[in-house]
Amino acid sequence: MDRKKASDFPQELLSLFDGYVHGGISRRQFLDRAQKFAVGGVTAAALFQMLKPNYAWAVQVPADDKRIKAEYVTVPSPQGNGSIKGYLVRPADAAKLPSILVIHENRGLNPYIEDVARRLAVANFIAFAPDGLTSLGGYPGDDEKGLALFGQLDRAKMAEDFFAAAMWLKSRPDSTGKVGAVGFCFGGGIVNQLAVRMGPDLAAGVPFY
Repeated sequence: MDRKKASDFPQELLSLFDGYVHGGISRRQFLDRAQKFAVGGVTAAALFQMLKPNYAWAVQVPADDKRIKAEYVTVPSPQGNGSIKGYLVRPADAAKLPSILVIHENRGLNPYIEDVARRLAVANFIAFAPDGLTSLGGYPGDDEKGLALFGQLDRAKMAEDFFAAAMWLKSRPDSTGKVGAVGFCFGGGIVNQLAVRMGPDLAAGVPFY
């Protein structure tokens, strides 16, 4: 499939897809409403596939990049779901460094979020990207399936999981004790919650909507 830019699509169609991504409409509703843009032999389903993110195109730091050390770790979360698993990335030759919690959208820990964590490690941070879907088996490898699982989560327990991850990251022996958080969409809301709850224990918070 040819790589297209946002400017290749009508704004109304982009807004429809944004509504789907953020949970405002279902996939079926998107397809029904996108039908009027299906012209020239292009179906609504084809438009959906064109608009879906292609994570391979977005990779900036490969998983096997020699500048970093990456692993999956599990963090205890006694007040949440018991534990939360995530992707921990550090510079390969790191000493003590500040750390950043990377919080995903309402799909789980997908490849894009893992790449963001690797980018931060290259920039000389310890980055940890927890998977809010851990209690349901983790990110299923597909964003639509991840969205469906997301609706089954206990939001209060999941919030505790992210708080536990932030405090674990802050207290790591290879951390300077300074921890920030960056979040996307749903994750942006979690960043704001952490800022209120952690106060000065959170050195910086960057929410993206």
